[in-house]
Amino acid sequence: MRYDGSLKKWNTERGFGFIVADDGGQELFAHISAFARDGQLPTVGERLSFEVEPDQDGRKRAVRVQRAGAVPQARAHTAKRSPRLSRSGHDQRKTGFGSKLIILAMLAALGGYGYSKYANYAMKIPSAPQSAFAPAAPATRAESAFATPAGFRCDGRKHCSQMTSCKEAKAFLKNCPGMEMDGNHDGVPCEQQWCTHPFAE
Repeated sequence: MRYDGSLKKWNTERGFGFIVADDGGQELFAHISAFARDGQLPTVGERLSFEVEPDQDGRKRAVRVQRAGAVPQARAHTAKRSPRLSRSGHDQRKTGFGSKLIILAMLAALGGYGYSKYANYAMKIPSAPQSAFAPAAPATRAESAFATPAGFRCDGRKHCSQMTSCKEAKAFLKNCPGMEMDGNHDGVPCEQQWCTHPFAE
């Protein structure tokens, strides 16, 4: 039960004082710890509401002291921590948390599904051979006529940068027309890249 009254005495240095209820009676001891921690020091004459409890010696004292117009501490504590309930009586905070978990789980599942589809698609794409990226012109009838019995075929490569060895460069120079790999016309192609000496293969 709460009572209304006013602060009659207060000792700032020692942190305690005495409260008198409106209905009269004895002065009740009140310690600074019984007041709300709002940063304001108690002042003599201010209006207060309080509850009464016995101390260790059985003497009555004022506890849970609130200034006039303030929400009682017990009620404020309950109102602050009581969860908001929906009309059906369910805790809205728990419901909102559950909804967020469901959404996160759905997003994770969709991400995993999309990644697996991408991985399967990437595995099915055949890797193109390196020669496919070299610029090649369509073979003409003249070039097709230079096919050797061993299966060599002119594929449109004409420059040293397109060759992979001295042997390959010599084969192209010997069997394919229009080669641009023998600048001095001595019969040895790519002398600065592949065929660096006369007996290179």
